[in-house]
Amino acid sequence: MFRINENYLQLNQNYLFSTISRKIDTFSSSHPGVDLIRLGIGDVTLPLSPAVIGALHAAVDEMAQKESFHGYGPEQGYGFLREKIAEIDFRQRGVPISADEIFIGDGSKSDSGNIGDILGDDNAVAITNPVYPVYLDSNIMRLGRSSHILLLPCSEDNGFLPELPAERVDVIYLCYPNNPTGTVMTRPELKKWVDWALENESLILFDAAYEAYIQDDNLPKSIYEIENAQHCAIEFRSFSKNAGFTGLRCSYTVVPKSLMVRASNGEMISLHGLWNRRQSTKFNGTAYIVQRAAEAVYSPRGQQEIREMVAYYMQNATIIREGLTSRGWTVFGGENAPYIWLQCPSGLDSWSFFDLLLDRCHIVGTPGVGFGTNGEGYFRLTAFNSRERTVEAIRRIDNFL
Repeated sequence: MFRINENYLQLNQNYLFSTISRKIDTFSSSHPGVDLIRLGIGDVTLPLSPAVIGALHAAVDEMAQKESFHGYGPEQGYGFLREKIAEIDFRQRGVPISADEIFIGDGSKSDSGNIGDILGDDNAVAITNPVYPVYLDSNIMRLGRSSHILLLPCSEDNGFLPELPAERVDVIYLCYPNNPTGTVMTRPELKKWVDWALENESLILFDAAYEAYIQDDNLPKSIYEIENAQHCAIEFRSFSKNAGFTGLRCSYTVVPKSLMVRASNGEMISLHGLWNRRQSTKFNGTAYIVQRAAEAVYSPRGQQEIREMVAYYMQNATIIREGLTSRGWTVFGGENAPYIWLQCPSGLDSWSFFDLLLDRCHIVGTPGVGFGTNGEGYFRLTAFNSRERTVEAIRRIDNFL
C-alpha cells in the first residue's frame, strides 16, 4: 500500500482560522440575524485603489488583443515589476538590492512555507512563540514534531521579543512588525540577530509583510538596512496588507546573491540559485494582470493611495488601542502594526474571552493561544474593518463588558 507523509498527522487537527469559522457558523445558526463585527482574521476591507483598478483594466484589455496577449511569464516575475520594487522599496532607502534578487510570488504565506524546499532536513529551526501558525505548521509538515524545532518564548516580560537561543540553531523565523503581537524590533535589536546569524553561520527568514505600517522612521523596514544582513537573511514581503491584494495574491521574496551556504562536500552554494531552481520547477509565475496591478502601486498616484489606505487602518488601530487602554486593559501593538494584542481581562483564558466577546458583544477576534502556548491569556484584534464598524466595536465593549 502507498504511504503518506505522517508528519501531517502530528499537526493540530484544525487550522486556527478554520476553528474560528466553525464557531462563528454555530453561533450564527443559533442567533439568526445577529450583526457580527469581525476583527479576527487579518483580511482587508477597503477596495482596491483607483491606480490599481486602472492597471488591472488596462492589463485585461491587453490580454484581449493578439498583439499584446501574454501567456507563460518568467517564473521569477516580470522585469517591469522587479525593477520598481528594487528602486522604490530598497535603493531609495539606501539598500542595494537588485531586481534580479527579487522573486515575485502569490503570497508571503506560500513563500515562507515553501522556502523549506531548499533547506536540509537536519537543520535546527527556531520559531518564536507566539507566532504566525504557518511557520510552525510548515516545518512540522516537513520535519515532524522533532527536536529540530525550537520554540523561543516571547512574553510580556521580554516585550514579546525573543532572546538569542542558548543552543545551536541553523534557521530562525523573525516577523516584524510582528503578527500577532504587533511589536517591532529596533535597529540595535535586529542588528543583534544579524550579528548572531553571521557568527553562527545561520539563516534568518525575515517576514516584513507589515513594513508599510511602521510609523516610526527610526525603525527598520527591511532587515537589509542592517549591515551585512544580505549574507545571512531572506526577506518576504506582500502586497496584501499595504495595497489590499488579499484577493489578488501578489508578494515577493528577496534572496541576495551574496547569500551562500556550504554543502556537505565543502562547496559554497548560492541560495539564490537554489530558490530559482525550485521556482522554475514548481511555480509558473504570478499572473500578468496581477503583476501590472502591483506595478501600479509604485506609481506616484499608487504610492499616495496606499499611504492613505495604511493611514486609514492605522487610525482604526489607534481607536481600538485607546479604547481598550482607557478601560485599564493591558495592550500591545497598534502603533507600528495593524494588530492589537491584549491581555484577556479578569484572568480569562483565550478561548473563554473569545466566547465572551462573541456572546455579549457580537465581536469576533482571535484567541492568542492559537498562535502558540505563550499566547494563552492573550487575544488579537485587527484594524482591518471600516471606521464605522471599528468605532461600533469599541462602543459594544464599553456597553456590554
